[in-house]
Amino acid sequence: MNAHAGFLPYHALVTAPSAAPARWMLVLHGIFGSGANWRTFVRRLAEAQAQGGAPGAAARPWGFLLVDLRAHGLSQSPPPPHTVAAAAEDLLRLGDHLGLDVRGVMGHSFGGKVALAYLERRREGIERGFLLDADPSAKTASESGTESAAVLELLRAMPQPIASREAFLDAVQAAGFGRGIAEWLAMNVRRSDDGFRIRLDLDAMADLLSDYFARDLWHALEDPPAGAAAGERRIHVVLGGRSTAIPPASRGRFEALAARAPWLSVHVLPGAGHWLHVDDPDGLFDVIRASL
Repeated sequence: MNAHAGFLPYHALVTAPSAAPARWMLVLHGIFGSGANWRTFVRRLAEAQAQGGAPGAAARPWGFLLVDLRAHGLSQSPPPPHTVAAAAEDLLRLGDHLGLDVRGVMGHSFGGKVALAYLERRREGIERGFLLDADPSAKTASESGTESAAVLELLRAMPQPIASREAFLDAVQAAGFGRGIAEWLAMNVRRSDDGFRIRLDLDAMADLLSDYFARDLWHALEDPPAGAAAGERRIHVVLGGRSTAIPPASRGRFEALAARAPWLSVHVLPGAGHWLHVDDPDGLFDVIRASL
């Protein structure tokens, strides 16, 4: 297969100044987000390695690949099907195209499930994986504990063009969402000739969300490659103590797996909700930096 053929998602490389990373980690955002959501946090991780970090970190520093997953951010007009598996295949193609030594993957929420699908396909060569408040289970939208389905419905119903960015913010808040979610969604609003428009393909987003809810990927954690038991692959699950996105059954399943699987660790940030890097950036930073 030609590594340069097919859709390549938009990406940005983040490293410490003057760093020459020996290995790279994919960083995957949640639904309706973009790689830019994680830029500040990831830059802090990169700079910490340059300042010494954990033993061996300076010798083999990580670089970070901020990816706009298909149909998100600047990764518009990908070919169908719009599925979690297709998003994972995009990442494999991107790694081949860039010729970088991708040794890790970090995914939040929707991006966490894409990370699991990627791990399922990368049976060798992965050293670190981070699953950030992401549930591998299949579920209905009403069981998800998130507002993603309601956000999609809101965006579909919103008349376009929109008079201004502020008008968009007002409309989102009038629908019952907080200012923080409104500001986050506004990153997808762009000026056009006749006003402002939502740059997302909402049909593609609906397909991605539907597949995300339907997909069960526990096997990607519970059936790891043989090298995992030898310490060649470590997976870290980080959960928000106040998050409603991870139901008690899944929390219990994570803990039970960690108790018997040396390759898996579970970390809980007690004060954080679903948005770990917003609610407790220092706690998340400490977990990931120590794990690298």
